[in-house]
Amino acid sequence: MTLSQRIEAFSSLGDFLGDFSAEGSKGKTIEHQELQKEIENAVHYNGWFTKPHVLFAINQWHQALNTSNLTKWLSKYEVEISSPKTVGLILAGNIPLVGFHDVLCVLLTGHNVLIKQSSSDSKLLPILLKKLVAIAPDFQSHIHFVEDKMKGHDAIIATGSNNTSRYFEYYFKDVPSIIRKNRNSIAILNGDETREQLEALATDIFRYYGLGCRNVSKIYTPKGYDFHKFFEGIFVWKDIVNDNKYANNYDYNKAVYLMSGADMLDNNFLLVKEDKGFSSPIGVLFQESYESLESLEGMIQENREQFQCIVSENLITGSIPFGKTQEPQLWDYADDIDTVNFLLTLS
Repeated sequence: MTLSQRIEAFSSLGDFLGDFSAEGSKGKTIEHQELQKEIENAVHYNGWFTKPHVLFAINQWHQALNTSNLTKWLSKYEVEISSPKTVGLILAGNIPLVGFHDVLCVLLTGHNVLIKQSSSDSKLLPILLKKLVAIAPDFQSHIHFVEDKMKGHDAIIATGSNNTSRYFEYYFKDVPSIIRKNRNSIAILNGDETREQLEALATDIFRYYGLGCRNVSKIYTPKGYDFHKFFEGIFVWKDIVNDNKYANNYDYNKAVYLMSGADMLDNNFLLVKEDKGFSSPIGVLFQESYESLESLEGMIQENREQFQCIVSENLITGSIPFGKTQEPQLWDYADDIDTVNFLLTLS
């Protein structure tokens, strides 16, 4: 297949996802009904994968997968490989379809993909790739799933925790690799944010229950910041506490903090706790005050490898707007590692 043929195939997959509607799937194609069935399976299998969150993820891929977007993304590369390799992917499962971008990168560059899914997110990717093969049968020989140990790979892209990364680095030390670790996202406020911006920030905090590396897990605020305004802004997500798994985590963390005498703010669905850490538990948002933006930017640069997204209204270099953390572009790479460039160096 040529690059243009691969692009058109994924664009057609994007059209398929755009035509899909959970409520209106009855009467659509058999393939849409199969996707509907796998969405239901994913929701039942993993309590964190609610239908709205799964549908949000599918819609994001619908918007990303079009000829214009894909061509713009790849136009900066010379996507010509003389010898296709087999690239093993060890995927995370924290949010729906979190590993699809890696699969996309491997297949668009003309390599073969060997996929080891997380048990937490094993229902959605196979049905999307089944549709891709129906669109472009030549992809069939390029896609393989593995359930046991990874074998027969020429390179590895593995996503995990800081602990598992050490295992990955040792086990795959003899092949080219991208090994991803824990990352978190932060937001920087100055007190001048509008109600709309704070509502958008709430989406950055609560989408996927905060389980993604692009979710904001900590905010930095100026000394004397008025949290009443903040809580009023995030109130749009108040119903999240009606989800049992989230509520159980919120209640547990609240009990732990109360017993330890920790200072915190509580609006009955989110705890805001002053903490120097970056990775907050579910139902908790860490907060830290800053003296000046200059000193804060210095700290951020020193710890840049800890952060996936920095959210602000242009307060810090490289920050992104409120509400956009879970709407990455195709060229927004995890851990800021250019996956396509890595794959093009293999041949």
